[in-house]
Amino acid sequence: MPKRTDIESILIIGAGPIVIGQACEFDYSGAQACKALKEEGYRVILVNSNPATIMTDPDTADAVYIEPVDWRVLERIIEKEKPSALLPTMGGQTALNCALDLVREG
Repeated sequence: MPKRTDIESILIIGAGPIVIGQACEFDYSGAQACKALKEEGYRVILVNSNPATIMTDPDTADAVYIEPVDWRVLERIIEKEKPSALLPTMGGQTALNCALDLVREG
C-alpha cells in the first residue's frame, strides 16, 4: 500500500489502566504501531494513562502524554498537537469508546 502523503502526524490512543485480560496485547500492538509509523516517517503522538507500559517509553513516540484516556483530555491534546489522523484501534475498547465520545461531542 502506498504511503499517504496527506498525513503527517498520527495520534494513537492507548488502552489506559490495566484490566484483567486486556493489557499486554494492547501495549505490544501499540508499541509496534508506534515503531512502524515512525519508520514510515510519520510523527507519532501517544496518549495513555498507564506509565508502566512499553508504549509510554519516551523513545516510542515523538510526543507521549501520560493522561487519562478521556475525550475531554484528548480534545485538549488534539487542539495542541493538531494530528492529521487518529488511531484508536491500538487501545482496545477503551480507546474505541473514547474516539466515539470525541465524535459525539464534536
